[in-house]
Amino acid sequence: MADNVGNQEAKDYGIGVPVEKKAFFLKGLDHADWGIKDRMGRIFDSKSSHTVMLAFDHGYIMGPTSGLERIDLSIVPLIEHADCIMCTRGVLRSCIPPQVNKPISLRYSAGTTVLSELNDECILNIEEAIRLNVSAMAIMVSVGGIYEGKTIENLVRTADMGAKYGIPTLGVTAVGKELARDSRYLSMASRVCAENGATFVKTYYCEEGFEKVTAACPVPIVIAGGKKLPELEALTVAWKAIQEGAAGVDMGRNVFQADAPIAMLKAVRGVVHDGLKPQEGLELYNTLKNE
Repeated sequence: MADNVGNQEAKDYGIGVPVEKKAFFLKGLDHADWGIKDRMGRIFDSKSSHTVMLAFDHGYIMGPTSGLERIDLSIVPLIEHADCIMCTRGVLRSCIPPQVNKPISLRYSAGTTVLSELNDECILNIEEAIRLNVSAMAIMVSVGGIYEGKTIENLVRTADMGAKYGIPTLGVTAVGKELARDSRYLSMASRVCAENGATFVKTYYCEEGFEKVTAACPVPIVIAGGKKLPELEALTVAWKAIQEGAAGVDMGRNVFQADAPIAMLKAVRGVVHDGLKPQEGLELYNTLKNE
């Protein structure tokens, strides 16, 4: 306890010096709770305002995907080069050393696999997210799909619990076989996620009109890497997305299925954080690959 006798009198009040008012560095989050901002500040780099997330949650619907057969061998060496990792609770507990000290975007919904109709999902218990000290809870949202109502409900419930405990919600837009990956659909899906409480959104890049997708979404957007592409194509998608307003990328197969995964992840970082153009990123990749 502080002693009430003999203390120095307080005098450094800074009278006449106005209190500095700082806006948060990510759009749409000026009025978010301190805990939300703290966790988002771990996921996103405050200098570039961007993030490079490493996704390896594919197994929750696909099983042992190529490149993810042994998480301990293929993924753990990559983690130090990512800003944030996105995975399931099972892999997190069984394969990821806690001392990596990286923010976790937890796959917070679970349900059907690729063997049946996707997106009939449930969500985890908020206690799991707290227990695992995650920085975000990722929820699949199937706008336009047959499980649209169920997945939007999952998002709303997750956003409510996230607001209560200061944990961001990542709305992940699902694109079914019957839905086009065009700016009209992606704008709607991303906006619906934000309107229903997502702190940030993960969606796909589209060649035409992607700047409309990011402009119409009041919270940050990160793009999904999607299927494996040639390295230059993947770097070009990342570069275009950033130029057109994306706040980052969440790549999986384009990293862990590359011939040199660490080199590819570093090349993606160069494009996203350092402004390298696609060809410059490819040159960096080839240099690192041949070292």
